[in-house]
Amino acid sequence: MNQDANYLSKEKFDELTAELEHLKTTRRREIAEQLEYARSLGDLSENAEYEEARNLQAATEDRIRVIEEQLSHARIIEHAKSNSVVSLGSIVTIQKQGEKEEHTYEIVGSAEANMQEHKISHLSPLGSALMEKKKGDTFTFETPKGAQKYKIVTIA
Repeated sequence: MNQDANYLSKEKFDELTAELEHLKTTRRREIAEQLEYARSLGDLSENAEYEEARNLQAATEDRIRVIEEQLSHARIIEHAKSNSVVSLGSIVTIQKQGEKEEHTYEIVGSAEANMQEHKISHLSPLGSALMEKKKGDTFTFETPKGAQKYKIVTIA
């Protein structure tokens, strides 16, 4: 797996592409209009509107650079043809040893990781421990509370 690659789902790639387009067209134009208005107010050294518009412009340009960088290294995650081993795009259900409760996670690239949505990065301790494992495998990974042992229940 390429460590420099930014693994994204097709949906996240499309979302970032749309955001980039919006920032480069609509948002830049809105900020330019704000700057023009603020300049028309006179003295720029004590002009709060001008300062705010410049800060907004800088933040927007920074976001554009970040998105362009993410997209330039993007690799679209293809859902695995086989559900026999855990890979990027897999949806994995695991069970902690000695417990009945199961947890389901989707393995995604680091840019999409979101615990509220049960999406974990393939680079996280849990994600990397899951990679290349098979249904029924047990695995251990380190947590702040020490080593935890889990079993893979299903892979989708």
